[in-house]
Amino acid sequence: MTTAEDAARAGLMKVGQRPSLSAYVAEVWRRRIFVYSMARFKIESENQQNSLGMFWVILKPLLNALVYGAVFGLLIGPAGRPPHFVEFLIIGVFVFEFFAQSWTAGGKAITNNASLVQSLAFPRMVLPLAAVTQRFLQFLPTVAIMLIFLLVSGNPPNGHWLLIIPLFFLFYLFNAGLALVTARLSVHWRDLNNFLPFLTRFVFYTTGIFFSVEKRFGDTPWVISISNWQPIHEFLSLARACLLEGPGYDVNEQFWWRVTAWSIGLFAFGVWFFWRAEERYGRVE
Repeated sequence: MTTAEDAARAGLMKVGQRPSLSAYVAEVWRRRIFVYSMARFKIESENQQNSLGMFWVILKPLLNALVYGAVFGLLIGPAGRPPHFVEFLIIGVFVFEFFAQSWTAGGKAITNNASLVQSLAFPRMVLPLAAVTQRFLQFLPTVAIMLIFLLVSGNPPNGHWLLIIPLFFLFYLFNAGLALVTARLSVHWRDLNNFLPFLTRFVFYTTGIFFSVEKRFGDTPWVISISNWQPIHEFLSLARACLLEGPGYDVNEQFWWRVTAWSIGLFAFGVWFFWRAEERYGRVE
């Protein structure tokens, strides 16, 4: 009997060896408290570096909305603005910030924690999940500010507001799946992290953050058809439809089916794709 066979009979396995997918997922689930604690620690650490602390989480998207509203609001002009333009813009900027930060931070979760990955034995998936969880915890206060602003600006609450709960849960799954895929790819190709800011900008300017795709390209149906299959546009459209009333803010039931498929499908693929390279993460240079 070889040493490897003897070790297998004793239930031992090679250090860093990839377990089965079910065992791996179970191990990640057992560390869910660690994922949450790590996300909270990162938030506290970042807040200590700023004199305004947690207030920056709210101030940054507000400033972005102010800048985009002032610049693009003037460029588009009154005729090109969608109804409830200010609310339209704030919802778009706040929701997109969660996506962009999750993608960037989650994609760098392995390469930015090389010493931790090399020194301790744990399922590496907790790192990108903690990064996305951190951004989600920071996103929640901005949601509260967004709802307060809608109330102050004369948008009465209704039953549709409750739909943002399942919508943002699906958005978390979508962002987590994308972060898992990007985190593995960035290990294989380090330059990917340098491209992420350009990719997020491209999505930003083509999604309809500060303009209505339907209104802007009403005479170009094929552009609208393509946009309707873009997942970020679908999430933004549903968020606005849940929180705003008026022409152009009807809930598209097809979008619900699509974002559900996008979120669950991408998250499941991301878990499998990330798990496949588990043995390689400990060799991050």
